[in-house]
Amino acid sequence: MKKQQSGFTMIELIMVIVILGILAAFALPRFANFSGDARLAAMQGAAGAVKSASAIVHAAALADPKTASNGTISVEVDVALVGTYAAPTEEGIALAAQLSTDDFDIDDSTTPNTITVADKTKSACLFSYKMASGDSAPTITTTALNETNCN
Repeated sequence: MKKQQSGFTMIELIMVIVILGILAAFALPRFANFSGDARLAAMQGAAGAVKSASAIVHAAALADPKTASNGTISVEVDVALVGTYAAPTEEGIALAAQLSTDDFDIDDSTTPNTITVADKTKSACLFSYKMASGDSAPTITTTALNETNCN
């Protein structure tokens, strides 16, 4: 009577390990860039939050000009204003957009009338919010938010 084989032979196990190793070598580069993509998406989300917060603060200031005339407007929090737009400071647009220094590097001291928001690990991955002259809408520059700067 012939003995039945139970389990796998050593060669079969080695072949499975080799095949898995080859698949992993080709698949790994496809998944290695997730952190850069996540960083870029987070920064784009923060820029979107700044755009929305700017519009909301401006609308609130236009709706209640008497309150806005004292330099702040309340939109769940008291936001500093320049004219009828959120000021380019941590007490202004960063507070209105709920951006935290725990998550981002926020600099409102380098360039006048501008706040820069950068990723904590990649300082080139950034956007800026700049006040225009008079009571014109601020500009939000997102040209540095790209794969090269954020990966």
